[in-house]
Amino acid sequence: MINDLWYKNAVIYCLAVESFMDANGDGVGDFKGLLRRLDYLHGLGVTAIWLMPFQPSPGRDDGYDVADYYGVDPRYGTLGDFVEFTHAAKQRGIRVLIDLVVNHTSDQHPWFQAARKDPNSPYRNWYVWSKKRPANANEGMVFPGVQKTTWTRDPEAGEYYFHRFYEFQPDLNTANPEVQAEILKIMGFWIQLGVSGFRMDAVPFVIGTKGPDVAKPVEQFDMLRTFREFLQWRQGDSVILAEANVLPDTDMDYFGDDGDRMQMMFNFQVNQHLFYALAAADCGPLVEAIEKTKPRPPTAQWGLFLRNHDELDLGRLTEDQRQAVFAAFGPDQTMQLYGRGIRRRLAPMLDGDRRRLELAYSLMFTLPGTPVVRYGDEFGMGDDLSLPERNATRTPMQWSTEPHGGFTKNDKPVSPVISEGPYGYEHINAAEQRRDPNSLLNWTERVIRMRKECPEIGWGEVTALDTGDKSVLALRYDWRNNSVVVVHNLDGKPREVVFGLDMDESRPALINLLSDDHSHPDEKGRHSLVLEPYGYRWYRVGGLDYLLKRSQA
Repeated sequence: MINDLWYKNAVIYCLAVESFMDANGDGVGDFKGLLRRLDYLHGLGVTAIWLMPFQPSPGRDDGYDVADYYGVDPRYGTLGDFVEFTHAAKQRGIRVLIDLVVNHTSDQHPWFQAARKDPNSPYRNWYVWSKKRPANANEGMVFPGVQKTTWTRDPEAGEYYFHRFYEFQPDLNTANPEVQAEILKIMGFWIQLGVSGFRMDAVPFVIGTKGPDVAKPVEQFDMLRTFREFLQWRQGDSVILAEANVLPDTDMDYFGDDGDRMQMMFNFQVNQHLFYALAAADCGPLVEAIEKTKPRPPTAQWGLFLRNHDELDLGRLTEDQRQAVFAAFGPDQTMQLYGRGIRRRLAPMLDGDRRRLELAYSLMFTLPGTPVVRYGDEFGMGDDLSLPERNATRTPMQWSTEPHGGFTKNDKPVSPVISEGPYGYEHINAAEQRRDPNSLLNWTERVIRMRKECPEIGWGEVTALDTGDKSVLALRYDWRNNSVVVVHNLDGKPREVVFGLDMDESRPALINLLSDDHSHPDEKGRHSLVLEPYGYRWYRVGGLDYLLKRSQA
């Protein structure tokens, strides 16, 4: 069972081929460069790599405007290079997940070009059309403030086409059985080439009904079951990690009551309340979010993240909570985006404070689910707010103090490498941190190793413990008669807390997994902890006999 559900205790690393490593010196990252850096990722301890889109694309939305689902953008290499990469990853025990972007295509995709030119084209009904501009054309934009409408008139077709995202990304008519069959074919193709699953983009939009008369989309959840059945028929241990920013009362619709739909989903509810907890030193709403997202089938799993390639979406918070996060982490308008989020990387959001960075990552690695690390965050990369929209957090990987951070030997990288200020590659890079045993990079490697040695977090049942202090979060995980307790102080001041473990065993001790600072219970079985500012503890629950033997040794 553990092997079949490998994702329950995995560590996923997200990267963009384009900005990771350039091997041929043309300024653009490629699969040969990624292949060279596989040992770095293997040493870091990741168990799966999630690749952002690498298929042929005009590149107007960082590859999410796909023009060919069955190829590799020539700038990144060939299909042969891709297979070499997946084979090398498999040799190192690393699985590969890729983005599956099937809500829309590029307007340059041959399907759309054929559809717009001929109303009798077999591809005409692969997209969503309206002879008149729908009344709700100014509603439902994904990128408010940048995107003006969801319906655009195509002069050649003489009709309006629907696009939930940018106007150059026409939506596929995913209710069309022919389109659904094509989606299955796309998945089957990449599974055959060595991938272990997909991060499916914009799932609520993929399965939502579309059309000029649709005022409120209705999710077609049977579609998810079809995707799941096909994928597991082709390869039993393959998975879909769904991007679905939905409310907790609909989570089970995406997982399926019997666990027959999505295996994994990103937990946006916990993500957003985690940042409020970090901003306000108040873990109450975070505990509520954990409780609300707790029910799920045994085979289902949450994907947990701090930052990703998009803005930090705060749309699920109350107005007061959202303003508190803005004030703490994105006070300037240039740091905010779409009226709902923050377009910064984690390190600058936390002012480069090592204590707070460790706290944030310790939280991510110990919340219920599977952690997803964004490339460069393992050693504290920064952002470039001079770049438009979400590109601020998509700068090239900073490998060394060499020109352009060692990303490329070309004088014109695909995107400017951060080279000024405290987050410039001269100060923040992988090479120097690898040589420093006390660096954030080496700390992250040790924590990843420890996280994989605590399957209770990935597999077990979580219980929030009462610490009597809103600034201190304590969680207990139980699995197969083993338990782990993690404690975090979200405040910038030291806190002293006393709490019980709510367990049947009499007076269990807490064995510190990261140091020798173990905890003895008092006569009532309670533990008293003094946590430094932004302090954290990882414990395995043990017996008093263990500590007595240690003290007598």
